[in-house]
Amino acid sequence: MARARLDPRHRWKVAALVAIPSLLAAPWVVVTAQTSAAVRPAAATGFAHADAALVLGAGVRADGSPSPFLLDRVTVAAELYRSGAVDTLLMSGDGEDSSGFGEPTVMRGLAESMGVPAEAIVEDPLGLDTYSSCVRAHDEYGLGSVIVATQQFHQARAVWLCDQVGMDAQGAYPSPTATRHTLLGHVREVPAIAKSMVDLARGRAPEAG
Repeated sequence: MARARLDPRHRWKVAALVAIPSLLAAPWVVVTAQTSAAVRPAAATGFAHADAALVLGAGVRADGSPSPFLLDRVTVAAELYRSGAVDTLLMSGDGEDSSGFGEPTVMRGLAESMGVPAEAIVEDPLGLDTYSSCVRAHDEYGLGSVIVATQQFHQARAVWLCDQVGMDAQGAYPSPTATRHTLLGHVREVPAIAKSMVDLARGRAPEAG
């Protein structure tokens, strides 16, 4: 019995359904592969010494308490400082976030409560997104090497961007948690990495202070 053939008028639709997701996923695959050797759990050994831990901002609640993601990032950075892997923590986030407290200020307070001295902490209130945080860490704060403190799903993009703007970058992440926000984070990285490539290609300038 002969198999029915797909109507030629619909073949392009099928091709598009296959091709578009593949094209969107390609940057994620490339970036993840290029950075995999530089990213490891915070509890691992073997981090090369870096100028600073680049701590990327995350949500702050209305009462000024950190979101779980933000608490984990600062905890990782404090551990890197205590181990001697970094000399400084650069708290990069939105200084005028919706909470009214400012992500970097909350991050500083957390790190100080964990024993990091105030003089070892620098705040960047214009780290409004990952791209801006990486560019400003290099251009505004003169860092040549960083260990990025963020969740595992976020590491490939962050480390890749830091490499691309001229820093030697590693990534340290906390133990992953199986939550809805973590799943959404993994999904979000596919278009976010593609956008980062576009930002680099056109040389987008971060907001300046």
